[in-house]
Amino acid sequence: MGRAAGSALISAALFGALGDGWAQAPAQNIYSCTDGQGRKRTADRPIAECADREQRLLNPSGTVRATVGPSLNAQERAQQELRQRQEAETLARKREETRRERALLLRYPNQAAHDKERAEALAQVDVVQQVARQREAELVRQREGLLAELEFYKKDPAKAPLALRRQLDENSRNQAAQKRFIAEQEAERGRIHTRFNAEQARLKPLWMAAAPLAAPAASEGR
Repeated sequence: MGRAAGSALISAALFGALGDGWAQAPAQNIYSCTDGQGRKRTADRPIAECADREQRLLNPSGTVRATVGPSLNAQERAQQELRQRQEAETLARKREETRRERALLLRYPNQAAHDKERAEALAQVDVVQQVARQREAELVRQREGLLAELEFYKKDPAKAPLALRRQLDENSRNQAAQKRFIAEQEAERGRIHTRFNAEQARLKPLWMAAAPLAAPAASEGR
């Protein structure tokens, strides 16, 4: 093969390689917009004169590949970020509310299950209150005995033994503490009703929504 023919083959190979590279090169970005003065502009990068308006990103064929929103200043970006955070927080709250409702419905699939647990919670308070009232009655009887003993010193209370006076003081403190405890249990009863009433208000629409789904399943099981 001659030197000229060899050079021609090498040139053809190089041209082919470069051609492949050009074919694989990414298409050039073409931005297009109409500026504030009504002039149409195009460039290979975002157009500064159209920073306050939407710009179109074109394919080489002239079709629209995407649109680029107007550039935001610092205040606008801060407002946008705030809106996005608020929307994300709202969505998170809704998801958490949905999760809680599902958990509540699994725990109480119907009114009977909810009523049963309310009754059990109130029964526990009743047991505690009963024990507390028995203790209160014991303290009352104890005080009656101490007062009867103090009768011997009614003409001169100063002569009453120090131990007797201490027992009376302790009895008074214990009775006051017991009354507070009983009042706390009564408040707990109110909190139980408040909790179950609030749950019931949330559960009623869930039970109603679940009822049509449960009916076909029940009929199929017969």
